[in-house]
Amino acid sequence: MSLTIIDASVALKWVWMEADSEAAAALLDGRPLAAPALWLTEAANALWKLAQRQALSADEAEDRLAFLIQAPVRLIDTSPLLPAALRIAQTLQHPLYDCLYLAAALHLSAKVVTADRRFHRAASAHPIYADAIMTLD
Repeated sequence: MSLTIIDASVALKWVWMEADSEAAAALLDGRPLAAPALWLTEAANALWKLAQRQALSADEAEDRLAFLIQAPVRLIDTSPLLPAALRIAQTLQHPLYDCLYLAAALHLSAKVVTADRRFHRAASAHPIYADAIMTLD
């Protein structure tokens, strides 16, 4: 099975039920998963926001974060990817932190799976990046 890069929008669906959570969970079927180390920070921030809105308790947010920390996702060092991510961000006019996932996918000859429609739309509209990104559906 080939390596799949997941972003935080996908991983959050493992711990917060919403559209496409089932498709996200299917990625935990044993296939190799990886993500820039940033994904955990993004996921933790999203869980904090859910707790702030009282959609989850602080304890629930911590429990879900603990699950994500233990998830079978290989962490990729972002430092070597930053120059490529910056070029991608400038080309796509899209935030660099999302473009780190795309830079990782290109570096590792993998695909990014995202639930972020805006990110997918930006990357898939560009001929160089279109084949390196896909949505859950």
